Amino acid sequence: MSAAIDIVSIGMATAVGLDAPSACAAMRARLDGFRETRFLGPGGNWLIGAPVPLPRNWVGEKRMAYLAAGAICEAFEAVPEARGQTALILCLAEEGRTGRPAPDGARLLGRIAEIVESPPHGRSRIVAHGRPSGHVALEQARRILAAGEASYVMIAGVDSYLTAETIAYYLANKRLLTPENSNGFIPGEAAAAVLCMRSQKNCLRLFGLGLAGEQAFIYNTEDLPLRGDGMTSAYRAALQEAGIEMNRVGYRIADLVGEQYWFKQSALASLRLLRGRHEFQDIWSPGECLGNIGAAAVPMMIGMAFTATRKGYAAGNPVLIEASNDSGACGAAILAARAA
Repeated sequence: MSAAIDIVSIGMATAVGLDAPSACAAMRARLDGFRETRFLGPGGNWLIGAPVPLPRNWVGEKRMAYLAAGAICEAFEAVPEARGQTALILCLAEEGRTGRPAPDGARLLGRIAEIVESPPHGRSRIVAHGRPSGHVALEQARRILAAGEASYVMIAGVDSYLTAETIAYYLANKRLLTPENSNGFIPGEAAAAVLCMRSQKNCLRLFGLGLAGEQAFIYNTEDLPLRGDGMTSAYRAALQEAGIEMNRVGYRIADLVGEQYWFKQSALASLRLLRGRHEFQDIWSPGECLGNIGAAAVPMMIGMAFTATRKGYAAGNPVLIEASNDSGACGAAILAARAA
């Protein structure tokens, strides 16, 4: 393991709350941000989505910049001394995804720095793998902190599926949830940020991390059957590093956006590794309340676990956080509570 790191603060901007406390409370209460959007679905009906209720109708890159900046500023509020000492790892949509809201990642990074009023750290970088970007960012954060290249690392994810090109593409491929298609996802948008530092006596620590690839990814051209090999490998690597078996996991948080494929993948990975006596393992997902939020998923899920730990309603300890994307990239992380 490169370094033991702790999560010290979080920030969120979501369809159910513009800060972490309100968003986490709403998700705990199973409130959702689903409503009619300005996009037309099949049959001329308004498409259901989960937009963030920002005070101004910003669009495109500007909207993404303000969403991300809001989450980052909230994370800095709890640890103000981190300003000026923090490397930012910005998690974005996959480079090949149709209708990306901010195609120029470097320009977006600069724009966020202007709004936050903090110049980019020399080790700041972009990770563009969609939903599992946060797992890649965790690995990079460990390396940065282990090498002493920065005192803190901010992992921020921002994404939106609520663009005209994105909606048109996923509607054409029958991937969105509509009255005619029950096996689809609700397009959403969000930003989330987590501030990390070298291990201290804080409440949530990263103990294991696994990254892998799935050959039978959704709609793979060879029509390979899904066995869950990629997610199983990611689970196994994270568990091995944490030094525990699957039956020791308290609960899971997964990026289950609504399509059957992702539920099946998660179930297969769990079934293939779960042995011996174990307690009930609950599974949470921000998708139940926010829809598909893309690259914001992993920071969001870490934030959910962080808040649940601090507030005392976590469904167990440790927590396994998983995510994957359409091209088969899979990530899993084991985080556990520590005494404050």
